[in-house]
Amino acid sequence: MKFFPGLDIKPTTNPMSFEYGEGCFGPFVENRTLDSIRKSLVDYNCTGPDPVYSIAMDVGKEIHKPFLIEHDLLFGVVTYAAGRLGDEPVRSQGHIHKKTRNNTMSPPEIYEIWSGKAIIYMQESGDDNPGRCFAVEASPGEVVIVPPDWTHATMSVDPDEPLTFGAWCDRNYGFEYDKVRAHSGLAWFPLYNKDGKIEWLPNKNYNHSEIIIKTPGNYQSLGIKQGIPIYSIFEKDPETFLYVSNPIIKKEVWTNFTP
Repeated sequence: MKFFPGLDIKPTTNPMSFEYGEGCFGPFVENRTLDSIRKSLVDYNCTGPDPVYSIAMDVGKEIHKPFLIEHDLLFGVVTYAAGRLGDEPVRSQGHIHKKTRNNTMSPPEIYEIWSGKAIIYMQESGDDNPGRCFAVEASPGEVVIVPPDWTHATMSVDPDEPLTFGAWCDRNYGFEYDKVRAHSGLAWFPLYNKDGKIEWLPNKNYNHSEIIIKTPGNYQSLGIKQGIPIYSIFEKDPETFLYVSNPIIKKEVWTNFTP
């Protein structure tokens, strides 16, 4: 990996999975097949790597497990296959996080890129009017935060290199796909042009919108410190990310949030 994430977890290939070092825990991976995401792609019949990506939800250091469980926090890791899905990058299908417990907001998510190059795409709503739409480009060591209630997906930009990232999530996580599937995808489709660069095609099943392409924002108000792994931030101060499972704590930050 190009960025050390603060704990001894490494992605593997053939098959895609993860190795957990001494003192770390993690589950068997879940694989996402190409068939499971076809309905969100421009070309339903495209070819590409299969499985598309592998997920290990609930990883970390053994000494932290009691705190993580008590406070409904979960650290997940994902690795994407190299390649393309037709003319699109390897990507997830897009979803909205389900609201958990008595929260009036769905959980945010904190992404950290470990290797490869990513685009975290997000839009304010999964309804006909998607609101503001952002494509946030991120490289190893960079952090991107998806705020509560936004629809989002993660994309691998470089078809020659696998993408691996970690993320802080709500332990009671759940995904809602209905709105994305009802619109046959997100409001914007990423497509490779003839030069191998990403261009954005609007999804005609939504009302008109604009897409803003940018680099990650400044997230100091959410406890992010440049160059320090998000797991190490948690390790130094375990209460830093309690807003992931209780987003109302940072209600003022989420208002008019720009990722």
